[in-house]
Amino acid sequence: MTGMSRDLRLRFWLGGFALFLLALYLLRSILLPFVAGMAIAYLLDPLACRLERLGLSRLWATVMMTFGFLLLVIAVLVLLAPLLQDQLVSFMQRVPAYVTQLVHRSVPLWGMAKTYLSPADMAKLRAAAGDYAGTVVGWLASLIGTLLSGSLALANLLSLVFITPMVIFYLLRDWRGMTRQVDGLLPLRHAEVIRTQLRAIDHILAGWVRGQATVCLILGVIYAVGLSLVGLDLGLVVGLSAGLLSFVPYLGTISGFIIGVGLALAQSQDWTLAAMVAGVFLVGNLFEGNLLAPRLVGKKIGLHPVWVIFALLAGGALFGFLGVLLALPAAAVIGVLIKFGTQQYLASSLYSDGVSPR
Repeated sequence: MTGMSRDLRLRFWLGGFALFLLALYLLRSILLPFVAGMAIAYLLDPLACRLERLGLSRLWATVMMTFGFLLLVIAVLVLLAPLLQDQLVSFMQRVPAYVTQLVHRSVPLWGMAKTYLSPADMAKLRAAAGDYAGTVVGWLASLIGTLLSGSLALANLLSLVFITPMVIFYLLRDWRGMTRQVDGLLPLRHAEVIRTQLRAIDHILAGWVRGQATVCLILGVIYAVGLSLVGLDLGLVVGLSAGLLSFVPYLGTISGFIIGVGLALAQSQDWTLAAMVAGVFLVGNLFEGNLLAPRLVGKKIGLHPVWVIFALLAGGALFGFLGVLLALPAAAVIGVLIKFGTQQYLASSLYSDGVSPR
């Protein structure tokens, strides 16, 4: 009877998990504002709790945090939008000059290639370059089409603007009540074990997400200011993008470095600007690795950078931007479950089989 009940419980939980994944997949096109609102509410909840401890009610703490967050976002957009627009317009006007500069730089390379390669090899090289250019153009066209028809389409963008603030407000206001309801639904026999694992998941998410978000903002400011000071066209856009992309370990620094150095080579006739751009990213990377990440993120959160990269790429491939938002919670849950399962395995007879460990 006991074995049958365990089998039924296993089927129940596996079936519930399968239904959850199916619903997530079927509703993926409308879930973005809800997941974004949940993520922001999770980030703001500790601040709302602090306001409560200062004497405010939960409702007023929620109102202050929600409107404060929205005002901050609006202020940043109002301040940055004119600068970003000016840089983008200036960049588009200078594109022909950039192309001319890159062609001028490629002339010595083609001369060296003609010296060492036969006419037949040169013809193959030109054909390969043409094919590669066609592939890049096709990829860009596909990317633009995906952006226009995918998660960044107008309807989803409007839902982010209008629905996400309401989701943030209601989730932040009712956070404690929802957690108590979930706690009351836990199986009584295993409730304490589940609570322990949930606390471990919350510790990992709080340490990684909040710390890494702060690191990304600081890096974005460092890169944007540094690239603008050295005189790189589009430096503000490249710097802010590199900082935000640093949410994925190494992606922001590497992509920003490649794009920044490429723009510097197209903009300047010598290597001075490219060297200064590389120096900005080198300083930012050293600052992140030796000061920001150890202090703000720490080394004991349990999420290895490779596991984070895999989770983000897998989530994005399966569910788009929604999957990127869900990747880190899923990675934290899986990591905690693997650690718990490993501990149970090492404490079981399946591991020892009557043999004392050395």
